[in-house]
Amino acid sequence: MALRADEIVNVLKEKIADFEARVEVAETGSIVRIGDGVADVYGLERCVFSELVEFANGVLGMALHLGEDVTGCVIFGPYADLREGDIVRRTGRVASVPAGDVLLGRVVNPVGEPADGGGPVRTDRRRPVDRTAPGIIARRAVNVPLQTGIKAIDSMIPIGRGQRELILGDRQTGKTALAVDTILNQRGQDVICIYVAIGQKASSVAQIVRVLRERGALDFTIVVSATASDPAPLLYLAPFAGTAMGEEFMERGRDVLVVYDDLTRHAAAYREMALLLRRPPGREAFPGDIFYLHSRLLERAAALAPEAGGGTLTALPIVETLQGDLSAYIPTNVISITDGQIYLDPDLFYAGVRPAVNVGLSVSRVGGKAQKPAMRKVAGHLRLDLAQYRELAAFTQFGAELDAATRARLARGERVTEMLKQGQYRPMPLEEQVLAIFAAVHGYLDDLPVNRVRDFEHRFLEYMRTNHPEVGAAVRETGDLPDDLAAKLRESLEAFKDGWDVRGGK
Repeated sequence: MALRADEIVNVLKEKIADFEARVEVAETGSIVRIGDGVADVYGLERCVFSELVEFANGVLGMALHLGEDVTGCVIFGPYADLREGDIVRRTGRVASVPAGDVLLGRVVNPVGEPADGGGPVRTDRRRPVDRTAPGIIARRAVNVPLQTGIKAIDSMIPIGRGQRELILGDRQTGKTALAVDTILNQRGQDVICIYVAIGQKASSVAQIVRVLRERGALDFTIVVSATASDPAPLLYLAPFAGTAMGEEFMERGRDVLVVYDDLTRHAAAYREMALLLRRPPGREAFPGDIFYLHSRLLERAAALAPEAGGGTLTALPIVETLQGDLSAYIPTNVISITDGQIYLDPDLFYAGVRPAVNVGLSVSRVGGKAQKPAMRKVAGHLRLDLAQYRELAAFTQFGAELDAATRARLARGERVTEMLKQGQYRPMPLEEQVLAIFAAVHGYLDDLPVNRVRDFEHRFLEYMRTNHPEVGAAVRETGDLPDDLAAKLRESLEAFKDGWDVRGGK
């Protein structure tokens, strides 16, 4: 088929008329030094702090050090094929992550890419990973409890929604187990949970995800995973990414719980990057702004005023100590930033007291104001009594002769300690905690053998669920324990205990 000249001319005219010149201007620089996941780039004069840059192999990085001549960038992926002289391009945007309901039930890495094989995360909502914390005017008082389901914490070291409560202790003392139990207890509480794994083994993260899925908690949980095999920049970014995802829900009026597991590894990753960026080292070789790093992160936890959205973001940072040394650099830093700490004592842990909460070194500077009235009534003196029992127990190791009052206090403390023990992945609702602690502090366990205390507690709660469900329902619905309800609880305890004695404790 022959083409006519006028047809060719018309087609060319149409193409020329529709032609739109697209010019893309991008500031570029070149690598002058690269190694260990850090690159010094010359030529990015207008680059801003935490701006994303793109390397020649398509991998993204972030500007963390703005020097006079060169810009220090950390690399978020493989860098073995990058060489000195390679082009680096500014992207004009700061590091951000996807946000919204689409992330619930997913496992993602610190840049928001899926790590669970569940397909891409499809959302138009993105949030910067680093931003200024809410100001004083945008906040309100912390006055709503965050129930952990753990008797020793809800009774003596309560946590409020919007609080920052540090969990610290030596390795293998139950820090992660305590945080996971808290997440499990939020089922039905309308709380969004975000678990940030920093430098954990991939197998450990997979185990936690499996537990959350099996127990129905993954549906309201986001897992941000930066495993031990990931480069230091991803470990540095992980807690900021998890907080940004939580702020999306907080500003929509939702309640959010974020667990950082753990900030010790986060600090080590930041130290590694700072040394590679040739920043001057300070105490324990950490850079001078390590305190600012964690305060900038944890100050973003807040209870917002209604006009600012009305939501809350509760932070549970975890810090690992070495041989119980609370005076080390990172533990003292984070203790001074947070609103209290829960110290897990290795001696208690190995003695079989689990959770191994040391009530003498643990404190909540806010949560008492948010504690339910029922719990406040039954556990008002529990913390002080238990601390005194621990001191007495240590003193009696010297073989001193004891009077009757001291022996009675030791017997009470021993049984209360036994009652506060709790198995892993077994959070307890508020009303059952109140019933169990009421029985312990009012002396109903004093004449029982210590090894029968937990059996007594289990059977008593079962008895109350079966024969007097209205007592637990009233505590659950009102959060209070008025005198008439307390009298009814005493009657139920005495009736049950009579039957217990008759049956020989069976």
